[in-house]
Amino acid sequence: MKVLYTSSEAYPLVKTGGLADVAGYLPLALHKEGVDITVALPGYPSVLKNTRSRIVAYLPTFQGYALIRETRLKRGGPRLWIVDHPLFSQRDGNPYGDDSGHPWPDNALRFGLFSHVLAQIAAGKTDIKNQFDIVHCNDWQTGLIPAYLHLEAQSPATLYTIHNLAYQGLFPVDMIEALALPEALWSSHGLEFHGFLSFIKGGLVFADRISTVSASYAEEIQSVAFGNGLAGLLHHRRDVLDGIVNGIDTDQWNPSKDKMIPARYNAGNLAGKAACKKALQSAMGLDEIDEVFLLGNVGRMVEQKGIDIILDTLPELTKLPIQMVIVGTGDKAFEKALQDAALKWPDKLACYIGYDEKLAHLLEAGSDAFLMPSRFEPCGLNQMYSQAYGTPPIVSQTGGLLDTVIDATKSNLKKGIASGFFLPTLDEQGLLIAVERALDCYQDSNCWDGIQLSGMKRDFSWKHSGRDYISIYQKLLEDKK
Repeated sequence: MKVLYTSSEAYPLVKTGGLADVAGYLPLALHKEGVDITVALPGYPSVLKNTRSRIVAYLPTFQGYALIRETRLKRGGPRLWIVDHPLFSQRDGNPYGDDSGHPWPDNALRFGLFSHVLAQIAAGKTDIKNQFDIVHCNDWQTGLIPAYLHLEAQSPATLYTIHNLAYQGLFPVDMIEALALPEALWSSHGLEFHGFLSFIKGGLVFADRISTVSASYAEEIQSVAFGNGLAGLLHHRRDVLDGIVNGIDTDQWNPSKDKMIPARYNAGNLAGKAACKKALQSAMGLDEIDEVFLLGNVGRMVEQKGIDIILDTLPELTKLPIQMVIVGTGDKAFEKALQDAALKWPDKLACYIGYDEKLAHLLEAGSDAFLMPSRFEPCGLNQMYSQAYGTPPIVSQTGGLLDTVIDATKSNLKKGIASGFFLPTLDEQGLLIAVERALDCYQDSNCWDGIQLSGMKRDFSWKHSGRDYISIYQKLLEDKK
């Protein structure tokens, strides 16, 4: 089968979040499984600068012309198409907004053009003669591709993947004409959403199938609490909605191969983990005490990730025989609150405002347990990294966390499958109870060793996710017959 995989970012060429990891690794897994896959990205400066490509097409758009450049996503890997247009190539930095977090004012035009160009290619209306069976779209930036293809008499099957329903791509109604969209699509059954043009509805309404990044999140987004105003539409399309958990790069995130940590280790010999713990304590200015229970957290410092719950629980947590290391950036108020807390409890808490890849690896390897009290988590990656590193995660019961962590209940401990700890409730009391449960287990070497080894033996590689997506592709082809 021939698949056009469209995304606004892909690791390692451009990354702002988890979408880049999926778009960087899933196509590689699909390619290894024999799928003829082409990845399409916008031609940002970082993409153009870090690739050697050849021009394969020169296409008219509703904003001048675009070049299609061709190369490989990775040597020996899938084909990569770069949509080279001044709307992308003449602006450095974050692809979606400025340093203060404000979206670029021309985002509708930029990602509308990206979608329109790829839809024209997929519909066979250009000189590029690749005949695709399936177009796989990701998040709001490619949401208009299924809408454009809906207007064609013949087109490939489409799959639209939601990575985070909270980001919807909402723009003024006057963009309809600028994006060469017919007025017939402007309705509550089309692209209209409370008076705005909704890119995400292009995918949710017009794609042949929809997927998201965990089975639990696929259920959650059909509810008012998690549906972001789209629960009714998603429930209506539930028969074509699937949830597939993301994988992780098991070469990059592997304690037996990791070149970013001071000592490597594996499930058969955990001695190196103790050395990593000392290195983390030293790097963060904490006392190098082997017996203390060291909790780690790395991620965005925003309410979604439950950083406020951690802050509110600190007065009680710091009474326990623990240390904590928190790394990340986000809401300035949370950043300052954490810095103030680190000054208040210097022997208990250390924080680093910023992101450092080497420190993130050291935190996963050196922590005893990983805190992740997210309010919602479509999939999540750190809970999988943590299990791979023998660092049991302490998580809320939502989305991908539910699907990838096995709670340390008496039954699961007896079966030898427990790999982490669930918060009973998503609040300070729930977090404290979960940490105390984990601490009790940590102080019992038989309990803790079993949970560590159970997590380290789990397979979170992209191979499984890739095969699940191939099953969806096959359903799409059968439905198109």
